[in-house]
Amino acid sequence: MKRDFLKLTNLLIELYDKMASWDASVVRGTGLSAAQIHTIEVLGNHPNLRMKELAEKIGVTTGTMTVMVDRLEAKGLVERKPHPEDRRSYVVDLTEKGRESFKSHHALHMKLTEDIASPLTKEERNALISGLEKLLAGF
Repeated sequence: MKRDFLKLTNLLIELYDKMASWDASVVRGTGLSAAQIHTIEVLGNHPNLRMKELAEKIGVTTGTMTVMVDRLEAKGLVERKPHPEDRRSYVVDLTEKGRESFKSHHALHMKLTEDIASPLTKEERNALISGLEKLLAGF
């Protein structure tokens, strides 16, 4: 059992390192930080989030997220809008420019996924999906 977890630990570390390196390479030259791109990705998949919801999805404080949104807003990538049901609250959403940035970066993610999953059979891909869903449910 320990040997299984040791092997799994080493493989997860290697995967994380390779993903981080890939992510850094595709972010380079965009004029955005990895954290800013990640924020755009979250908003592309979950539009109109309150600042607190966005911060929770990214794993930062609302103060940190406010600074991030300020910078992305200054670049014309996101906008704050009044919450449709709560007049005291605002939601953050992508602008058209932000949606284009999301589409471009998301296409790179899709290509990476296709490249790394192509050696797997359909059954293996389904098993990987199932396993990852279980792992993520535990976080």
